[in-house]
Parts: sequence; structure tokens; C-alpha cells
Amino acid sequence: MQPAITVGLDGSPESLAAARWAADEAEKRKLTLRLLHAWPLLAPEPARVASEVDQNYWAKRLVHTAQAELGAHHPGLAVVGNLVADDAQEALLHASAESEMLVLGSRGLESVESYFMGDVSMPVVARAERPVVLVRAEPRGETPSPAPPRRVVVALKLRGSSDDLLDFAFHSAAARGVPLLAVHGRSVPLHARTPWGVDHHVGEEMTNDARKELGKALRPWREKYPQVGVADSVRLASPAKAVVEAAEGAALLVVGRRAHRHGLAPHLGPVAHAALHHGRCPVAVVPHD
Repeated sequence: MQPAITVGLDGSPESLAAARWAADEAEKRKLTLRLLHAWPLLAPEPARVASEVDQNYWAKRLVHTAQAELGAHHPGLAVVGNLVADDAQEALLHASAESEMLVLGSRGLESVESYFMGDVSMPVVARAERPVVLVRAEPRGETPSPAPPRRVVVALKLRGSSDDLLDFAFHSAAARGVPLLAVHGRSVPLHARTPWGVDHHVGEEMTNDARKELGKALRPWREKYPQVGVADSVRLASPAKAVVEAAEGAALLVVGRRAHRHGLAPHLGPVAHAALHHGRCPVAVVPHD
């Protein structure tokens, strides 16, 4: 199978927004776009049957309509439709293993909750073998306006390997021609807190130490992607809060999660949870060692 970006399609405004985002991304990365619609009750394909008695008519129409729209806006992009008779979660996980990335729609709420993760999205994000990007639709009644290029933001823990995470983030920034901001949040210990904030000397020492570690982690990737402008930010706050605040107005937020280990249930850490629930831009969750 050719390298592809797969988007889960169910006809909702969120999944259509995800398909449009995925088409832009596939064009930037010069990949095929795969539109996947999974439905357990999908009937075996008959040789010839009239549309009024075709049990798969609406599933086909859903995919073909999206395929036509995306093809019209991206005439040079290879867009393929894929109907699967399977549970949506299992079909998406299988597709993720065969794709460069998986793109899903996320239902934006009008309240400050920002994201609602459904029964399918959260388990897929937590278990997928490849990066998963969550995209939400524009609020009802709003027409997205053209915006100038913005930066990609990546959240770094500075513990363990971040190679897969940084490779995805730098590649994403390079494909867009935008700068990258690497963010590290570090909670201040209780003994360093004062009635007026954080002890200056402790805060300065923590910031300098973290900035050195951040620079060391970024150095080989700066060399690999010299065309990407890179800035770093160390914030003395909870990592989740630091990342969500830094991602305001970003083109893409990239966060990591530990790859699933045998015998342990897949899960998302607090930073990924915060990004998915409160981030307002597309969020990529990248599994890494």
C-alpha cells in the first residue's frame, strides 16, 4: 500500500473538517489521502443493483461526496475511498498501523470544555501505533477566514527518548514552512513557593537547568531540519497548563504518549489529556518509547 494519511469519515461536520485538514496535510507531505468509513452492517457488494435497493447506498454516497469535494479543491491529490464492514474503533486502529497518520474529527462544544472525546476517539488515540491528529469543526455560523502561517508547538517532557515526537513535529513545521516552538513545563516544588510567587533563585536555577536540557534535546533536530526556525520556552507551571497556554493560536500542537507496553493498559498522560480537551487547534498525539 502506498504511504497514506487516513481520515475516519462518518458524515458529521467534525469528520468533514478532519477530512479537509487531512487533504491539506496529505498535499503538503505528498501522500495519498484515504477516506475510511467503517460500518459493521455493511452488506457484501452485489454485482449490479439499483441505488434504491442498495443497502450500502448511503455509505457510498458519504464517501463519494467527500471524495468529490476534496478532489475539486486538491486536483493533484490522490484520494481513495474505503468502505469497511467492521467496528469503527477496530477499523481505525487497523488503518492506523498502515498509515503515516490517522486523522479524526473531534466534537467542539460551545462551553469552555472545548473538546468532547467520544467512545471511539479516546481508545483509538490511546492505542494507535502511529500518530493520531484530532481536528474539530468551526463553530456553527462561523466561516473560517484565511490566516497567516502560524507555528507548530511541541510539548517536551525531557525524560526518555523524544525522537519520534520531535521527528513528527519538525517534519510538520518543515512541510508548512512555519517555525517550531518547543515547550517544557516544570512544576515548582512547595519549598520554593513564597506568598508572592516563586523564590527567584530557585526559579532561575530550575529554568536554566531545563533550558540546557531542552537545547541538548533539540540540537540534532535543528541540524537535521536547518530550514525550520526553532524557539524554546521553559515555563514554571504544570506541564499541562504550560502546553495549553503555549498552543494558543498555533497551527498544530504535538504531544507525546508512551507507546503501549505489553501487559499494561493503554492510557494517555495528563499533558495529552489537557491538550485534547482544552487545546483549540488540531492536536497530534504521537506514540514514542
